Amino acid sequence: MLGDSPEFRSDISWSTSKSITVFGHDLVDDLVGKVNLGDMGFLELTGRLPTPGESGVFNALTVSLVEHGMTPSAIAARLTHYGAPDSLQSAVAAGLLGLGTTFVGSIEGAARYVQEANLEGDLAAEAGAIVDRFVAAKTLIPGIGHPIHKPLDPRAERLFTLLDEAGLTGPEVALIREVARQAGIALGKVLPVNVTGAIGAIASGLGIDWRAARGIGVMARAVGLVGHVLEEIRRPTAPAIWREVDEAASRHHQ
Repeated sequence: MLGDSPEFRSDISWSTSKSITVFGHDLVDDLVGKVNLGDMGFLELTGRLPTPGESGVFNALTVSLVEHGMTPSAIAARLTHYGAPDSLQSAVAAGLLGLGTTFVGSIEGAARYVQEANLEGDLAAEAGAIVDRFVAAKTLIPGIGHPIHKPLDPRAERLFTLLDEAGLTGPEVALIREVARQAGIALGKVLPVNVTGAIGAIASGLGIDWRAARGIGVMARAVGLVGHVLEEIRRPTAPAIWREVDEAASRHHQ
């Protein structure tokens, strides 16, 4: 029968007439009112609830990405809401679609090279190989460098401090710091570990698969985008953005 097919199996959640189970936990008795949203996100990404130390660190990761001001994703959300004011979720989705290799999505790239490295070997050699690979390909090294925050990204440093205070600092942090150091030498620039690099390294140490690491940013930024849409409703900016861009783009015809 179709219902017995392994292709349709999920171990995340199941329900009966009297209960809802999520990763083996009773939603009503074990989770609602007992875990926060960050812990629930950790459960979804790892299949287990975090320890107190992991909870504090993971929640800090998400908080660091909720708000970044009038970024392209926030502008996209505001403009989309202007065209479809009846659909808040469409505006938020429009903003989330822009979380790629330039914005937020670099968490995934950083987590990937950290998780693919030999963390029990020579970290300097591992970092050198990572830097050489990206330099040879003439592509940006995910999680390294920032146009404003130099010589250090204060968000990344705060996250590293919290990780250390929780007693969870591992070789992942040492590796990405070494990547930043060697990248700066190779490229002749000041290239600190930025917040997405810190999150990629820390998420790796928490056991989060690099293929889901970008999801931390997606979850966090969704909250921020709802806030931007609400502000847009109360104090619109999209009409002015549209007029300004339209006038600038067609000024050469005047």
